[in-house]
Amino acid sequence: MTLAAAQFLTHDELALIRKRSDLRGIWCVAHAWLVIFGCMAALVYFPNPAVWAVGIVLVGARQLGLAILMHDAAHGVLTNNRRLNEFLGQYVCAWPMITDLYNYRTYHLQHHRNTQQKNDPDLVLSAPFPITRTSLRRKIIRDLTGQTTFKQRVAQFRNGFTSKSGHFVDGLMKGFSRLGGAIAVNLGLFAALAAIGQWHIFFALWVVPFFVWFPMITRIRNIAEHAVVPDNDDPFRNARTTKANRLWRAAVAPYWVNYHVEHHLLMFVPCYNLPAFHRVLLAKGFGPRMELQPDYVTVLKMATSKAESAANNNDAAVDAGDSGNNHGAGIAFNITPRAKK
Repeated sequence: MTLAAAQFLTHDELALIRKRSDLRGIWCVAHAWLVIFGCMAALVYFPNPAVWAVGIVLVGARQLGLAILMHDAAHGVLTNNRRLNEFLGQYVCAWPMITDLYNYRTYHLQHHRNTQQKNDPDLVLSAPFPITRTSLRRKIIRDLTGQTTFKQRVAQFRNGFTSKSGHFVDGLMKGFSRLGGAIAVNLGLFAALAAIGQWHIFFALWVVPFFVWFPMITRIRNIAEHAVVPDNDDPFRNARTTKANRLWRAAVAPYWVNYHVEHHLLMFVPCYNLPAFHRVLLAKGFGPRMELQPDYVTVLKMATSKAESAANNNDAAVDAGDSGNNHGAGIAFNITPRAKK
């Protein structure tokens, strides 16, 4: 079921919330990188475990932020200028996160066309829930120990550098055509830090957050967006909006990603306008119809409401295969779209 914007918004309201801004788009991307570089600078000047630990959390959250902003660019709404939108989305957001704006766009729009339906490519991320607390604990341990990201990246690079012909040179050409930009950007970041004598910061506050914090909060975000929603056929209830205070926005849910009902109702609304859209919907009395939750802790309790005694082989199978799917598939999004062979 889909709804036309005119069913719940006036022309003026629609014009306000869908307005794109080059300055706001640029600022969002700049903000993500300023936080990242600020954390790196803090560790250089105050090299201690506490600063490193906080940096891992904040940088990992901004890495998710870059993926979120790439997602907006995939919808063509990060900025008003199309070329700027594509430039920021691909070179400044997607490639640092080892993904591709254009592949992601094709994949992700299928999710919007078929949200929570049998042909939704992201259904695999929400269908297994609820699960047990033990199952989620195992998943989070894999995330925090780097196992999830390691398995995803190995699969991504193996797929990227394997050709149908089986020839080594063909595989190299295919791999660099798909991943060359991402590799170059990450090498460039490493080289820039090495040039100022801080090569180790690349690993401490870029690689480690990417392998540790980023996968865990991507998992939490995915759970919050579509797991255990009350009605797969109602656009007000087949996605979820989760309230997030400043601490949660800083560490887990950056750039208004928690407003997911609003995003699915009108996917052409820029992320920076989603709070205003939310307020309009509440003011017009749509609140009781929407799937809203007070915080992420509540959502995680819902998602792990399956009794331990009810766990079965299916739960174990989902748990065993979990690290193979890139549980970032759905703002909703998959930062590593399934590559064509």
